[in-house]
Amino acid sequence: DPSKLIVGGYVMLGAILTNNSPVTLADVTPIARLTGDTQAIVVPAASDIQTIGDLVEKLKADPGAVSWAGGSAGGTDHITVGLLAKAAGADPSKVNYIAFSGGGEAMAAILGNQVTAGVSSVGEFAEQVKAGTMRLLAVSSAERLPGIEAPTLKEAGFDVVVQNWRMVAAAPGLTDEQVAKISADIEKLNASAGWTSVLETKGWANTYLAGDAFAEQLKADTAATETVLRDIGLVK
Repeated sequence: DPSKLIVGGYVMLGAILTNNSPVTLADVTPIARLTGDTQAIVVPAASDIQTIGDLVEKLKADPGAVSWAGGSAGGTDHITVGLLAKAAGADPSKVNYIAFSGGGEAMAAILGNQVTAGVSSVGEFAEQVKAGTMRLLAVSSAERLPGIEAPTLKEAGFDVVVQNWRMVAAAPGLTDEQVAKISADIEKLNASAGWTSVLETKGWANTYLAGDAFAEQLKADTAATETVLRDIGLVK
């Protein structure tokens, strides 16, 4: 049915792999990647950890002693922590990651000093950082973000870049003409003033990538995700 589309994101890759799902993104027709969120690493304001370097030193000394609050196991937050541990020379399989079903629960754990650090999108923590109840240590973008007073992980010496992207996909088995029509509609959406306004309001980066280029990127992201989830121990 060409009138039915699915909106999903990077977190689906981890969910599919960790749950050994019989249905994967190979069973849909990728149309386009639309947006991306940068990850942020924070600690409670009362923490003695002042920099991302301080946090990584604790992680290297005893990975299990550093607890991390984030979203679902195998999701973007978990992947970010695993990649950071690996880049820092710590054992990713010993990372003490605590998965929360909602952002509010993770936020409460961080603010209540129940965990060492937290990981989520920059926007998720923006108000708390601004209010001074959380300290932003680093972000996962390739370059510094405008208006964000924190280094990138790469700038801090850790070769990690992570973006939590969102995409649109269509049903399998469509004709070339049907795929072309859907693709044209999404391209029109991406170029619209209304969509540009939504991106600005939500603080989302426009990472539009369509057609074969997106399909190839999806394959690459899937392979990279499987590697890090094996390192973490979530995929055998």
